[in-house]
Amino acid sequence: MVMTDHISASEYMELRRIVGWAEFPLEQAEEGLKNCYLWCLRESEDSRPIGLARVLWDHGYVIYIADVIVIPEYQGQGLGRVLMEKILEFINEQLRPGFRFMVSLCSAKGKETFYEKFGFKIRPDEDHGPGMCQWFLGE
Repeated sequence: MVMTDHISASEYMELRRIVGWAEFPLEQAEEGLKNCYLWCLRESEDSRPIGLARVLWDHGYVIYIADVIVIPEYQGQGLGRVLMEKILEFINEQLRPGFRFMVSLCSAKGKETFYEKFGFKIRPDEDHGPGMCQWFLGE
């Protein structure tokens, strides 16, 4: 297994397609990939991607885990855990004395317990309302 920090827009869209997530134009994917931190799992340096994690950070206090993807035939082998551990290692490396980060994500339906293992809380709870989102479509 090889972990890289790059993936092409077409490879990224293929991962999204394989797991049933929304697709969008390659131009949009390219911009998103340029403006994030990412970890890509491959069987070898020149093989297709089998997993991906992406993080957006404002370099202040907000970090958003945008994607944790493992293609179905590789799920259940601990690869999602490996990707999450890389993300958490990255976040901890950014902390300095007195710093705090609000790390957020939107779990795929049914995957909430996976993220709970890493300390994430399901919303709503006693301190937070439910998470919310909205897709905007260009016509």
